Amino acid sequence: MPLVQIADRSTHARRASVVCRVGGVPVGGGHPVVVQSMTNTDTADAAATADQIAHLAGVGSEIVRITVNTRAAAAAVPEITRRVRQAGVEAPLVGDFHYNGHLLLTEHPDCAAALDKYRINPGNVGVGDQHDENFRRMIEVAVRHGKPVRIGVNWGSLDRALLTSLMDENARRAEPLEDRAVVLEAMRESALRSAELAERFGQPHDRIVLSAKVSDVRDLVSVYRTLAKASDYPLHLGLTEAGLGIPGIVATTAALSILLHEGIGDTIRVSLTPAPGGDRADEVRVCQQILQSLGLRHFAPQVTSCPGCGRTTSSSFQELAAQVTAHIQERLTSWRARHPGVEELRVAVMGCVVNGPGESKHADIGISLPGSGEEPRAPVYVDGALRTTLKGDTIARDFAALLDEYVERRYGSGASG
Repeated sequence: MPLVQIADRSTHARRASVVCRVGGVPVGGGHPVVVQSMTNTDTADAAATADQIAHLAGVGSEIVRITVNTRAAAAAVPEITRRVRQAGVEAPLVGDFHYNGHLLLTEHPDCAAALDKYRINPGNVGVGDQHDENFRRMIEVAVRHGKPVRIGVNWGSLDRALLTSLMDENARRAEPLEDRAVVLEAMRESALRSAELAERFGQPHDRIVLSAKVSDVRDLVSVYRTLAKASDYPLHLGLTEAGLGIPGIVATTAALSILLHEGIGDTIRVSLTPAPGGDRADEVRVCQQILQSLGLRHFAPQVTSCPGCGRTTSSSFQELAAQVTAHIQERLTSWRARHPGVEELRVAVMGCVVNGPGESKHADIGISLPGSGEEPRAPVYVDGALRTTLKGDTIARDFAALLDEYVERRYGSGASG
């Protein structure tokens, strides 16, 4: 039996029917899947945190989460909010609370008012009688300030009392489940029971988002499939720890692609371990590329280029692909401002005759460079038809000019449907 079945989204689960508004961003209810990220600065350093929020939002993070773990961090939140709003950043800010959130939110009402959403981990709000009491205090603050909450369950910090109860119940079954299956059941139950408790404490149904994060791809798919079937709340997707570099990107892409293709998930985050000195915003770029590759959203023109082989002994197509990509990035800000829809542009830069003409014809605009042994000519296809053939040392410049011309013609103010 295959480990994961990929189903068509029309026959499987659905995007959440409930819309939860986080600041000015609608989550769920058929709205586009929202990209999130999280800062890794010391939140008590308001300037550094505000700068990173602005950077993440500038790259495309539509919601940004910050850790609120100390009184100093809570006290800094109003100043952080003031700084980012003065900088023109409108991305909603989410406070991430663990262990002492009930204290920080009640002791720092300005922090509670400044945040756009609270993230609460039901496994980290207390034990025994204190669990429900601390959870109630946080929900009452959310209700008082009209803030949505994300009830975020993690398998690394699962409610121990609930897990123990389910393990005991499982042991009494005629055919007990594997421990791993019970953990996933406990995660789903923790999220659903906590949402029910939040509503009992006054939180509106449409101000709740759920998540149930693990770090294993197959388990993530499994737990979200059951959670999606059991509720209509918007769901936040992501591996709780994806990893560093390529392994982290691949693991996250594998998990999120399956779920998003099935119609599960309303907001996503890629929890990459940043390389030393790396760009925190890479997690935003990966989110965007996942959504774009699935055809769910478009953020920038897509450049298709071949990997190269023995037929492409010249590095010309590699250089041209890099030059075309750089040209698009350089133009993108002004294109977006003047040419709505340009994000859906498809460009092909190919390196030989095998797939070059075909791929170029499938793109909106494409070029097929000559491979080894081919005539030194580079046909350019526009909307599936041969437009011209380029030669000589100015191919990159000439193709860039054709690209600019195409964008202006197709997406310019005078362009027709």
